[in-house]
Amino acid sequence: MTPYTEAGKLLKDWRMARRLSQMELAFDANVSTRHLSCVETGKAQPGRTLLSRLSDALDIPLRERNTLLVAAGYAPGYSRIDLSDAEIAPVRTAIECILKQQEPYPAFVINRYWDALMVNEAAGRLFAALRGGGAKHGNILRQVFDPEDMRPHIANWEDVAGDLIRHLHSDIAASPADGQAQALLAEILAYPDVPDAWHKRQPDLAPLPLLTTHFHHPRGMLAFFSTITTFGTPRDITLAEIRIECLYPADNHTAEFCAGLAP
Repeated sequence: MTPYTEAGKLLKDWRMARRLSQMELAFDANVSTRHLSCVETGKAQPGRTLLSRLSDALDIPLRERNTLLVAAGYAPGYSRIDLSDAEIAPVRTAIECILKQQEPYPAFVINRYWDALMVNEAAGRLFAALRGGGAKHGNILRQVFDPEDMRPHIANWEDVAGDLIRHLHSDIAASPADGQAQALLAEILAYPDVPDAWHKRQPDLAPLPLLTTHFHHPRGMLAFFSTITTFGTPRDITLAEIRIECLYPADNHTAEFCAGLAP
C-alpha cells in the first residue's frame, strides 16, 4: 500500500466503468501506458494536470473529481456553493428570470438527485389543480412513484416512470460510486407495482428523446413536453449538477388551461 493506492484504485474503477483499456485511456489522456499502470497500482503519484486530463477523458463528474484529488493528496479543486450564496447572485437572478419567463407554464430547478430546489408559481398552481394541496414530496421521482402523490394523476404513468428510471440507472452507471443515487434508486423501486424489469439497467433501451406527460383532470386531459437547460462548462459542483426543466403545453387545451390558472 502507498499513499496513492486509493487514487489509483478510483481511476481504475472509473476506467472499468467506462469500458476502456489502459491503452485507450492513456491515448485519450496523452500519457504513456506504463505511467498510467504505475498510477493505477499506486506506484506513482499523479500530478494535478494528469488527473485533470484523465478526469476529462473518463468524463468524471466534478463531485467525484474532488474525491479523486483528495485521494491523490491534493486539495479539492471544485467548490460547492449554495444557490442562495451572495457570490452567485447573478446566476440565481438568471435562473429566476427563466422561471418567471416560463409563466404561465410550469418550470422546476432540480439537482442531481431530482430534488426540486426552485419552482415557479405556475408549477404550484398546476399541482394544486391536479391534487388538492399540491405535491406531497419535494422530489420529482417520489412525486411520480408514490401512489399517494402525483402518480394517480399521470395518465401515461408507465411511460413517464419508466423513462425516469432509465435516466436514474444511466446516472448511476455514469457515477458508479454515488451511494446516494443508489439509495434513491432502491427507495423508488420499493414503491408498489413497479415492474421487475426496471430493477436492472437496460443499456440498449435509451431514455426517450422527447416524452409527453399526460395528466388526468375533470376538465380534460392535459399534455406537456419538457426541455432541460444546464450550465455550460461550470466550475462549481452545484451549478454542474442542477437542471432547469420547463414544461410546455402539447396542445391548445393545455395552453388555455394553464392560462386560466394564472392570476
